[in-house]
Amino acid sequence: MECKVKRFGILTSGGDAPGLNAAIRALCRAAKNQYNMEAVGIFNGYRGLINGDMKVLSENELSGLIAQGGTILGTSREKPFKNPVVNEATGLLPVEAIKENYKKWNLDALVCIGGNGTNTTASLLFQSGLNVIGLPKTIDNDIEGSDVTFGFYTALDVATDAIDRIHTTACSHGRVMIVEIMGHKAGWLGLYSGIAGGGDAILIPEIPYDINSVAKKIKERKSSGKNFSIVVVAEGAKSKEESLLDKKSFKKARAVMQCTIGARVAKELEEATGFECRATVVGYLQRGGTPSPYDRLLSTQIGAAAADFIAQEKFGNLVAVQNGKIKPVPLDYVAGKVKNIPLDHPMIKTARDLGICLGD
Repeated sequence: MECKVKRFGILTSGGDAPGLNAAIRALCRAAKNQYNMEAVGIFNGYRGLINGDMKVLSENELSGLIAQGGTILGTSREKPFKNPVVNEATGLLPVEAIKENYKKWNLDALVCIGGNGTNTTASLLFQSGLNVIGLPKTIDNDIEGSDVTFGFYTALDVATDAIDRIHTTACSHGRVMIVEIMGHKAGWLGLYSGIAGGGDAILIPEIPYDINSVAKKIKERKSSGKNFSIVVVAEGAKSKEESLLDKKSFKKARAVMQCTIGARVAKELEEATGFECRATVVGYLQRGGTPSPYDRLLSTQIGAAAADFIAQEKFGNLVAVQNGKIKPVPLDYVAGKVKNIPLDHPMIKTARDLGICLGD
């Protein structure tokens, strides 16, 4: 089938996540096989689009990508609309340079794969006159308009495995072990891995915590003969006192905090209970490595669907997943938003039904 779009650019931006390469592979192959479109790989996110760092992708470069972690295109956190500076060599502002390179490379469309920041920029580029489509990638699962993002379930596997392994040390030493999980603004990964890993307390950004509530839970376990506890803490978890701060004050308070949130909770709990507490930060292990079969399938499905979106000229949309089906969601609806866990979410009810302390 022929279509108006002959050549499109593709970039990956923001934090890396399992499934990026699988999405690149699926998009490029489906675009070629179904519509005879040519794909141009843009290196290092929006920075490459500004600098013109790109090349036509060949079929050989797509081979084996479905199981490969990271991104062959590289990534950056470049934000062309934020504090734009004129390039001395070209005399152009970032967005002007992007438009020049879009034209220079004969691009008919642009596919931006990433999370909240990436798709916010994608929305602004669409408003600036470019044909843009966004893909939902993030281990945080916090993109508005899509039920799920690729990368999340692989990170969930890793985080759950980490909690499982911490259990044996906690039990052997009779300790309270705090496991810090990624999730600055949303607690999907912390909540899901905490339940899957058998956590006794789970602290997430959506529910400000009272350390005394967590201490009470741990003391109750001790009194019942259980000599250890597992506390899962999302990196964006905040105390009830912190929840009263405005965004600027909260960021300032976190900037001067001399330890991770996991370490802080460990210290607070040790003081409140008198029990030995230790903290572990799972960190970047959650973002790296081979994508799980689920994420390979999801990113492949989304990538292939993106080729259809291009051919059908569904520009200005995110390739979203809703109720198990691919749906177009306007980028201006997605932009600048974070999909937090609703307080009435079934998984929060499940945690409470199990007696897991959520800190409130």
